[in-house]
Amino acid sequence: MIGTEDDESQLVAALRAGDESAFAGLVDRYTPALLRVARGYVRTNESAEEVVQETWIALVKGIDKFEGRSSLRTWLFTVMINIAKTRGIRDQRIAEVEVAAFGGGTVDPGRFRPASDPDWPGHWKDQRAPAPFPDTPEGSVLGSEFLALARRELDKLPDRQRTVVALRDMLGFDSAEVCELLDLSVANQRVLLHRGRAAIRQALEDYLREAR
Repeated sequence: MIGTEDDESQLVAALRAGDESAFAGLVDRYTPALLRVARGYVRTNESAEEVVQETWIALVKGIDKFEGRSSLRTWLFTVMINIAKTRGIRDQRIAEVEVAAFGGGTVDPGRFRPASDPDWPGHWKDQRAPAPFPDTPEGSVLGSEFLALARRELDKLPDRQRTVVALRDMLGFDSAEVCELLDLSVANQRVLLHRGRAAIRQALEDYLREAR
């Protein structure tokens, strides 16, 4: 995240003044995510790298025209997506094709108790958020392994799923922003996010099961 409005204003001013350290910091912060999103539009990693490179060039050339109507982050990703679209990217129907190809439930229904189960009424109301890994060397190692695994599984997702999950869960874009950036309906965005998260969750569950 860039931070507060004051922080962003200072960053924009620094970029306009040609501050190389400010530009380098922005490149380091967003290049990995830009590559993941770009890869959802183009067919090769090399093409994604070219799109991102052109995006940074466009930022340098166009920062004086940035009016602040959206956040700098949103503007940056919008520029990147527009560049990607001009390079013959897959059309918007790919979302519907992927959704149709991944039919069926993401989690085995047999894992859940029915709503009519008399022994566990209203159990979902009592669920707590997962506890964080313990603040110990072992907990830190396990947390790092989980993060690395999640990133590997993210890269294995179909293009559109990977793009939506990266924007929502890595960069913190909200649903409306993702729908606007990717020209998706709310329903398609929700399905792609759900299926992407489910695939990553299953990989993490398998990892834990094997580690026992």
